[in-house]
Amino acid sequence: MSRRTLVARWQDWAGAGMQHLVLHEGPDAIVAEAMVMGAEEDGRPFAARFRIECDAGWRTRRVEAGQLGAGPPLVLMGDGEGHWRDGAGAPRPDLDGGIDVDLPITPFTNTLPIRRLGLGAGESADLNVVYIVLAHGTTATAVIDPQRYTCLEPRRRYRYAALDIDFVREIAVDADGLVVTYPGLFRRLP
Repeated sequence: MSRRTLVARWQDWAGAGMQHLVLHEGPDAIVAEAMVMGAEEDGRPFAARFRIECDAGWRTRRVEAGQLGAGPPLVLMGDGEGHWRDGAGAPRPDLDGGIDVDLPITPFTNTLPIRRLGLGAGESADLNVVYIVLAHGTTATAVIDPQRYTCLEPRRRYRYAALDIDFVREIAVDADGLVVTYPGLFRRLP
């Protein structure tokens, strides 16, 4: 695979927020960097930044995420086999089993399992992901979150289900696995 760079922008469903993502794909690594501006549930504005580094198989190896002006970002390093360490190198056994990360502020993290799993039409996979929440005025938190992805149409439509709550969405993606529409949450901008 040669090196290539993709740029994507999304708007939240209400039209109050926006994000800009730059994705670098190379033969040995995939790196995504983004800025997100939006509003929290209580209406307060926020701005956040994240960087996700994956190996060539789309397994998350490092994530750095935080709100601007809220102190140092959360840094986690994965071994690609489901074991994690914090930014100082201390083990995080509470995150064991997660290979992908999920940041609810962006639809990009849906791309990680979609690309990594390569599901065929009708196939499903249950997985645990490292779910990272960036809350205003508090330290970011990371927990394991059970999810299911079902391929409805390869490289076009997937069903996402949170297995610990009643939340299911059918998401449309482009040929690169980047979300085009995530009903109620995000839509891709031209």
